[in-house]
Order: sequence, then C-alpha cells, then structure tokens
Amino acid sequence: MRACINLADVPVVDASEFHIVMEMLIENGQGLALLRGLKEEEIRVLENRLWIEFEGSDTARLAIALRFRALLDVFASRRLKALFLDRGFRLLRSAVREAAQRPLNIRFGFNAQQLLLALDAATNTTAREVREDLTLQIAA
Repeated sequence: MRACINLADVPVVDASEFHIVMEMLIENGQGLALLRGLKEEEIRVLENRLWIEFEGSDTARLAIALRFRALLDVFASRRLKALFLDRGFRLLRSAVREAAQRPLNIRFGFNAQQLLLALDAATNTTAREVREDLTLQIAA
C-alpha cells in the first residue's frame, strides 16, 4: 500500500506516536540526536525501524518520518541548540509535542523562529514561577 500525502501540508500526528521516534533514539544511545544531528544512514536505520515496529497507518508512519527529519533540520540552528543546552531534556517533551502538531511544508520545513518561541515559552520555568508568585501575592 502506498502512503499518499500532500508534501505542502504534512498531516499532524499524535504526540505519543511521534514520541516513539525519540524512544528509539534513546534505546540506540542517540538521545542527543537533536543536539548533535544524525548521518543519513542513521536516519534511514531509524526510519526502517519505525516502518517495521510502528503499528499505525502508513500515512502516519510517513508523516512521523518527515516530521522527524524536519525537526532534525530545524535543531541544526544555533539558537535551538543553545536553548536545548540551557533547558536540558525537559525541552524534548515540548519539542515532540510541537513537532507533532505544527504546520509542516517539506520544502520549507518548520518555521525555526516560531518553534524557538514556542519551546522557550513551554519550558521557561522562571516566568511561570514569577506568575505563580504574583498570583499568590494578589490572592493573599
């Protein structure tokens, strides 16, 4: 069966489905793949495993593979690498959620600036703590 999707608008996937790729990377000892990048042959091995082990539809498999490649590309930017180094592994959960749901065009990839802003907001505990403190002070 052929998976036929529109490459100008790759379908969204469930974050739990997309998380499978990250679990595979961690199992392979490649948990820092977003930071370090992957070689083409490593990506192909991962995609082959995804195709064999993932129990979803062919369209979902293809969408996950395309979204993962786009996520790797966008994490090659200096700002996202710096954010990853600053926030650590808690950034991965947000990155998986964002990569699963964000609009994706294969030609242009993810919008790096929008992804950076979304990940920064989702993982910025300092701003959240300040808001919670202000809320508690106002309530008192």
